[in-house]
Amino acid sequence: MKQISILVIGIIIFCACKKESKDECPTDPLANTLIHNGEQREYVIYIPSTYDGTSAVPLMFNFHGFGGNARDYMLSADMRTQAEADTFILVYPQGSCIDGASHWNSSLPGGDNKSSADDLGFVESLINNLVSTYNVDLERVYACGYSNGGMMAFGLAQHKSDLIAAVGSVSGTMLDSGNSPNRPVPVITIHGTADGVLPYNGSADYNSVSNVLDYWVNFNNTDVTPQITNLTSGSYQIEHQLFTNGDSSSTVEHYKIISGDHVWFDLNINGSSTSDLIWNFVSQYDINGLN
Repeated sequence: MKQISILVIGIIIFCACKKESKDECPTDPLANTLIHNGEQREYVIYIPSTYDGTSAVPLMFNFHGFGGNARDYMLSADMRTQAEADTFILVYPQGSCIDGASHWNSSLPGGDNKSSADDLGFVESLINNLVSTYNVDLERVYACGYSNGGMMAFGLAQHKSDLIAAVGSVSGTMLDSGNSPNRPVPVITIHGTADGVLPYNGSADYNSVSNVLDYWVNFNNTDVTPQITNLTSGSYQIEHQLFTNGDSSSTVEHYKIISGDHVWFDLNINGSSTSDLIWNFVSQYDINGLN
């Protein structure tokens, strides 16, 4: 018993040291791994019980925020219920480490990125790896994320639009990039007006929500004037904006959460959670437009 107790205490101390390290991020011994650019990358995958491999199914990526952990994030931004109901493969990738914090590089190498990690390439490699194991419908690959993870979803829309059919962002924004997508990309965004990390009206470092919406409205060639509906979720007042009639039937959808903070929102809009809103939006589309 003493040996077991000593071992347990030693593991606890080791884990605590790993978490406090300034140069390393904790690893997940239960995560799946992939070698990309000579580095071991992690991801957490959820295969619904309804998947039997006989037919191709959609693939959904959900990216954590800066400093996040994929497995913990899965619990707060949980899409497993949707994966079970609609039979899609769900993946929570793990960002690489810089100064003890996980992160995503959502643009091409340059000043706007946090490190030299090739995260756009990592996701493409991950897609190729998953296709070799599972029966994935490559015309129905989607991405969403929270905060820095929302940036990553937008980055994939800009730089990997030949792979990603539609994207969603919660409390995220889009980095400026000289790159344009190869095709219209349907976009859904959810953002609070009291966000103190990525301000709704932007900052010296980050685009405002209106700038991001304008980009996709113009690129997708949707109607400039949105259809507006006022909604509620608990104490939240919400302005829903829908820009329709884009090329390839693309749309841009926005939920403006009045006084909403920098969170993955726990919404209930006519019975739909944040995960429902995102999945119901993106799943309408494949790489060619509306299903």
